[in-house]
Amino acid sequence: MNKPTIRIDIVSDVVCPWCYIGKRRLEKALDQLSDRYTFQLEYYPYELNPDMPPQGANQKEYLSRKFGGNERYEELTGHVTQVAAGEGLDFQFGKQRISPNTRNAHRLISLASQEGKQLQVVEGLFKAYFTDGVDLTQVENLVQVAAQAGMDAENTRQFLASQEGLAEVAAAEKEMQKLGIKGVPFYIINQTYGVSGAHPSETFVQIIEKIQEPVVSEGDACDVDGNNC
Repeated sequence: MNKPTIRIDIVSDVVCPWCYIGKRRLEKALDQLSDRYTFQLEYYPYELNPDMPPQGANQKEYLSRKFGGNERYEELTGHVTQVAAGEGLDFQFGKQRISPNTRNAHRLISLASQEGKQLQVVEGLFKAYFTDGVDLTQVENLVQVAAQAGMDAENTRQFLASQEGLAEVAAAEKEMQKLGIKGVPFYIINQTYGVSGAHPSETFVQIIEKIQEPVVSEGDACDVDGNNC
């Protein structure tokens, strides 16, 4: 018997901790449902810090200003690190020096989709930023993530050195804004049902099982105007 296919469009940014946590929680939910459904996943861009300069900024200084001081920075990063650990993720904020502009990362994710490597590249970018402390402003670091995911390094390098994909990323972001998405992660199930936030795996399972009814639900998320991340 053919299993029904469920499409899940995922709107996220690679510097959003709840997006990485949500990714892992969703994956656990999909594993539980894999005997009943086939899942088709696609990632879409959302820049939490679209005005970040190309060279990025000192992460701790930038986030401390955004959150309202060093104490609040330590409180929030400590909390999200603890939550991430509960999902098997190793967040190392102390290793990461740079808050990057993520436009090139989103261009890479788009290119990876065309080559059937998107999920691997998204995972690689999250791990590079949150666990390994990799500076994602550097093209060569993006190329390395792509190569580790099975993409051709030289082709990726040439792509990132060009302007290719910039217009497509901008257009995709505008489309997400038109849908009213103001924070990430955000999940669109079967192009109909909106789910906001990094819900526990059990909640994702319940939502997917009930997709015959409209679902709009909110959970922990990063947003542009708030002070969460």
